[in-house]
Amino acid sequence: MRISKFINKKVAIVLLAATSFIQVPISCSDNNLEDTKNLGAFDMDGYFKNEDQCHSALIGVYDLMRKYSGGFENMVTFFNAASDDFYSGGGSSTDGAGIQGFSNYTINPITMPGSYFGDYYQGIARANLLIQKIPGASMSDATKKRFTAEAKSLRALYYFELVRMFKNIPLILEPIDAGSDFYNIPQADPAEVYKQIETDLSSSIADLPMTVSGDDRGRLTQGSARALLGKIYLYDNKKTEAAAQLAQVNGTPGQASQYGYKLVGNYNDLWLVDNKFTSESILEVMHTNKSNSDWGFWGSGRDEGNSICIMVGLRSYNKKTANAPDLVAGWSFNTVTDDYANFMQGDPRFNATIFNAKQLSDNGDISYTAGYLDTGYFLNKYMPKTADKSNLPGSTELNFRQNYIVIRLADTYLMEAEALGGTGARAQALLDAVRARVGLASVPVNMQAIKNERRRELGGEGHRWFDLVRWGDATSALAARGFKAGKNEILPIPFTQMTGTALKQNPNY
Repeated sequence: MRISKFINKKVAIVLLAATSFIQVPISCSDNNLEDTKNLGAFDMDGYFKNEDQCHSALIGVYDLMRKYSGGFENMVTFFNAASDDFYSGGGSSTDGAGIQGFSNYTINPITMPGSYFGDYYQGIARANLLIQKIPGASMSDATKKRFTAEAKSLRALYYFELVRMFKNIPLILEPIDAGSDFYNIPQADPAEVYKQIETDLSSSIADLPMTVSGDDRGRLTQGSARALLGKIYLYDNKKTEAAAQLAQVNGTPGQASQYGYKLVGNYNDLWLVDNKFTSESILEVMHTNKSNSDWGFWGSGRDEGNSICIMVGLRSYNKKTANAPDLVAGWSFNTVTDDYANFMQGDPRFNATIFNAKQLSDNGDISYTAGYLDTGYFLNKYMPKTADKSNLPGSTELNFRQNYIVIRLADTYLMEAEALGGTGARAQALLDAVRARVGLASVPVNMQAIKNERRRELGGEGHRWFDLVRWGDATSALAARGFKAGKNEILPIPFTQMTGTALKQNPNY
């Protein structure tokens, strides 16, 4: 399902209206809370009759992957802002209550954006409906198995994001219809959620293709599902199982694996806009300018641009000499902390990761307007370049087409090394391969070396906060930002998603 395939969403809008789990989002500025509706009552009996219709519905399930990098409330900038490597940034301390509150740990159920909860349940609802309808559709058994495996794997991905963000969530595996007790769905034991996620993935792998090509690029494969399963086992503290799954994904460190995965030779090439689906990419979110995104529907699910790009660009950027790059002015979110800039000094990945506006400004090569918590350092991996501006209708800011890689091979190398406990010859080889790709010498493998390497290799890609929490390091690393142990390891359930339901708020919120 390459970009050209994803543009056709004949059923996605219908699914959007018909299968959202929790109620319609409510504006915090409303004087009275609006009555909510059971949105599962839409009649779908006339659809899902053949392969084309089920294919369109499957596209609707995939669409929710753009939560990582699309819209203002995207996962990457949000979780970067809460880590020790980035600040919220933006225009002021009130520029985005959610991202600002998460960055300084004052976030609460009112300021917590409802989309992080509701959007993933929307994807789950679409998957549930498709899984239910596929058996009755007219298509080959092989296609039914593949579509079902994709839908279950995506449902697993969306539940994984929910459980690691909120921990205490409802587990819904069937479509909600008019007869459902919609408002009294209980929260499940997190162990039950992880069990379902792992079951969905492990039962789906064999029905997915080994590899894909052409217009199928972007669809799930055995390798991407196995990598996701290995990652989930790691978060579920099943390290033996995680190492076994990830070893199949990784193969011999530094060489091509059974799925064709191989580290790209030049680290900088990973961030070229036209370099989509490299040999290192395992699970990738597709972005395009072909939806002609505009402000009227930005963040609604119909826009397909990468919003990280404009968000991390410098405010009022002005190129003054030929020594400066051609960039589009942006909104200055995710300014890099001085601590992270110092940590990255001397590393070959510094320039790919960090844009040193401070030096360019001091040299007189550029000027820009300092935003909130400006340090002079910005996230370079998604910097909006003039050459990447869309030449199609729609707003320039909303139509950057750089893909976002959810899981890549260097990540799975380091996760496997971690799952192995940071010891042994294989863990050493995995760490060495990541370092050798950027010209760094071997260092003795241990857990701290792996942690340091993840911080350098994956900087700004949205993983750091989750790493700190998983390792138990968040309390010390983020204490100065206001992080409180026993509370901030998970997020508050948004107030807009709780009203009128049986959901209970997370502890200490």
